[in-house]
Amino acid sequence: QVQLVESGGGLVQAGGSLRLSCAASGRTYSYYAMGWFRQAPGKEREFVAVITLSGGGIVYADSVKGRFTISRDNAKDTVYLQMNSLKPEDTAVYYCNDRVEYGSTWVGRGSWGQGTQVTVSS
Repeated sequence: QVQLVESGGGLVQAGGSLRLSCAASGRTYSYYAMGWFRQAPGKEREFVAVITLSGGGIVYADSVKGRFTISRDNAKDTVYLQMNSLKPEDTAVYYCNDRVEYGSTWVGRGSWGQGTQVTVSS
């Protein structure tokens, strides 16, 4: 059974940076794209970024494009999200998923982590 553990969240002022990590365990190999989603209070969970196994395919939500960078280290089975120029509207619980696919939108079809809180103050 796959377990995903997110870390790196916290409280930061607007314009600041955070780096989130999502470490996977309990599996021998993954062929799937991994990604990040977020959920703000009172809102539905939304797609943030996705990265393919090779790292050659990356997609970002328009709201984070140019500010966030997703990467992965397959040897460590870990995916990262570098968040720069943070805005108050980035405040949310951030979740990773180990099987992100595109239907009519990006969805997480794999396991979810417990989430890590990101709070950006103005």
